Amino acid sequence: MLQITFGFLLHDTARLMRRDFERRSKGTGLTRAQWAVLAYVARNEGSSQAALADMLDIEPITLVRLLDKLEAAGLVERRPDPTDRRVRRLHLTEATGPLLVQLQDLAAEARESALAGLTDAERQQLTDLLMKVRANLSGRELGGKPSDNDDSTPSVRTANHA
Repeated sequence: MLQITFGFLLHDTARLMRRDFERRSKGTGLTRAQWAVLAYVARNEGSSQAALADMLDIEPITLVRLLDKLEAAGLVERRPDPTDRRVRRLHLTEATGPLLVQLQDLAAEARESALAGLTDAERQQLTDLLMKVRANLSGRELGGKPSDNDDSTPSVRTANHA
């Protein structure tokens, strides 16, 4: 009999959380990928398209297509970089504000559903343990060695959604 491994369980849990968020956000007219772009731009206002593609771990051309749609909807602006004319900086428009509130509400509902039955202490412990695992993997990805007491935030930020 096959045992459920940590990696499988983590991946399957993330898949189920994405599916739950997609179900909750279906009526918004935005895809999960578009929500992710908005969330990352909100957390990293003024980032370049290349940096955002790296944060989202997607190909730049994929991001360009998403940005084209979000820009056409009046939710994102691409502004020229003052020092490098090849670079475009990403900014949210005022119209995005209400959508971000809706995103946060949907994400909170999805998280609450996922964490139902866990005490506050268990939720904190789960978060702390996952942060250690992420730090271990981030350190290895960057060519460094993970540290047992590394409390630093990895260079890749996560969106605050399911």
